Amino acid sequence: MLARGSLAAGAWAWLAGVAAAAQPLRRAQRCAAAPVRPYSSRSKEKLDMSVFPVENIRNFSIIAHVDHGKSTLADRLLEMTGTITKTEHNKQVLDKLQVERERGITVKAQTASVFYNYEGINYLLNLIDTPGHVDFNYEVSRSLSACQGVILVVDANEGVQAQTVANFYLAFEAQLAIIPVINKIDLKNADPERVEKQIEKLFDLPEDDCIRISAKLGTNVERVLQHVIKKIPPPSAHTSNPLKALVFDSTFDHYRGVIASIALFGGEVQKGDKIVFAHTRKTYEVNEVGILTPDEQPTHKLYAGQVGYLIAGMKEVAEAQIGDTLYSHKEPVEPLPGFKSAKPMVFAGMYPVAQSEYNNLKSAVEKLTLNDSSVTIHRDNSVALGAGWRLGFLGLLHMEVFNQRLEQEYNASVILTAPTVPYKAVLSSAKLIKAYGKEEIIIINPAEFPDKNSVSEYLEPTILGTVITPYEYMGKITTMCQARRAVQKDVMYIDEQRVMLKYLFPLNEVVVDFYDTLKSLSSGYASFDYEDAGYQAADLVKMDFHLNGNTVEELATVVHKDKAYAVGKAICERLKDAIPRQLFEIAIQAVIGKKIIARETLKAYRKDVLAKCYGGDISRKMKLLKKQAEGKKKMRKIGNVEVPKDAFITVLKRQSNK
Repeated sequence: MLARGSLAAGAWAWLAGVAAAAQPLRRAQRCAAAPVRPYSSRSKEKLDMSVFPVENIRNFSIIAHVDHGKSTLADRLLEMTGTITKTEHNKQVLDKLQVERERGITVKAQTASVFYNYEGINYLLNLIDTPGHVDFNYEVSRSLSACQGVILVVDANEGVQAQTVANFYLAFEAQLAIIPVINKIDLKNADPERVEKQIEKLFDLPEDDCIRISAKLGTNVERVLQHVIKKIPPPSAHTSNPLKALVFDSTFDHYRGVIASIALFGGEVQKGDKIVFAHTRKTYEVNEVGILTPDEQPTHKLYAGQVGYLIAGMKEVAEAQIGDTLYSHKEPVEPLPGFKSAKPMVFAGMYPVAQSEYNNLKSAVEKLTLNDSSVTIHRDNSVALGAGWRLGFLGLLHMEVFNQRLEQEYNASVILTAPTVPYKAVLSSAKLIKAYGKEEIIIINPAEFPDKNSVSEYLEPTILGTVITPYEYMGKITTMCQARRAVQKDVMYIDEQRVMLKYLFPLNEVVVDFYDTLKSLSSGYASFDYEDAGYQAADLVKMDFHLNGNTVEELATVVHKDKAYAVGKAICERLKDAIPRQLFEIAIQAVIGKKIIARETLKAYRKDVLAKCYGGDISRKMKLLKKQAEGKKKMRKIGNVEVPKDAFITVLKRQSNK
């Protein structure tokens, strides 16, 4: 029987004893009996990491669909190894962001190094807890680049979901060892046998390999640790080689600058070393190295195969490129391949509420994008809203979380416009080709959409969506997908109850309210995941909005020709509600080219000119009304409709009921 947490019971003492082997045995024995002391970032003691040779290191991630118990399993693993003390308050220990605790989801991958004794050998296990939502897939792919294996967690009640499939293939493509774990076996409706069959059918992983656990109660969690040591190979790295490390994550500290999370693929690094970043070619002196336990714990050195953090006085956002390779300035090396850069799927305009806040917001956005490198930034300017940015996000939830983090972490209030997707246009006009320097351009701002006369074809982004749903909801979901111009690619029956549907969707049909509608139609049982499927030709049109004949550039939008009327009508109605009434009538029109496709009329305020007319001849009343009508007609010709900023925000913002 394994001595449960035996290293944890004397982790500090054992490490100190190895570092100073020449000290008296009696002192080492006294230290070995010391009570468990959780690691603390405030501790001044530095750990000696040389006691962990490469063959005793395991680097792994926990991957799963949303709410299948990744963070709870991570909590139990940290408790079991004595990394954190066991209390009732240990819930989502690695979810440090306020937004993660409020929403109950993991947004940012977090690393924790734990020590574990198995069959008398002390192991260093580097655990990375990853997000489960499709919008944060980039966090998962980055984390896997620092690992040799994964724990694939599946809910015993829910079974395999869409994101489970996506995460499995990410790990499979990276050629990582996969340990299937069936969680929540303590639930009343748990059916682990059914889930084991699903895992074998979909992933070709034998039923016998599945470990049944309850992360909440701690049942069988020790077996997971044992399987990590047995089945996940140690990293293929050597300390004798030159320093080569991959930056797979980074955070920003207001006092110490950039804190880079690194995985060492060769050599060693310590305080005082001079290192070079391959991408920027800049040289830095290392101020501190250490491991995360899960707080920062400084060490004397980091060695090949280990995962930790490094601080080198980097103050600027651009200095710590995620995916970059760092090496010793004395021994340059070939950069690591890194990983695919994130591809933004959704764009939205972001503006400060007041232009005086522009510089503060700029600083906040730059620091937050260091923590979240999958966000892209382009400078933008709006007549109505002033200077701002057009930001690219991986999805709608990603956009909402980014906005929430800006408010909570940097106290920044912003105007976020309606989300759009990046379109492409193949130019046919020689003048435009010369101006852009290429035939195919990407349009992220609808106001810059080129005219149809100068374009041979428009292209819209598509995604391959995977929907997993109980069989009884299949009809409703198929109808909804067809209404959104989706093309069915595949249908697969996972078991007697559930079916997996694959559809090719235009991205703009999915981006706003698809997920909410899917959950509503399936009573919350269906799950959705998607991957980029390139571009396809589409009949797109640019829709402008006129107020009394004047174009309002900020409201321009790109829509498919078949849906133009419905979109135009809806925005005209929102504008009618948002614009304050004037002393003259206002015509609100949706226009494609020179054709008006939808119109709403905002009635004028009307002074009661007949208030003083008591009785008398009707001709007197008619004369007053005629005079008033002529005055209003003249006013409409010269009157300028001033749209307040609040009205723009109401119309541009993503509607909460969508």
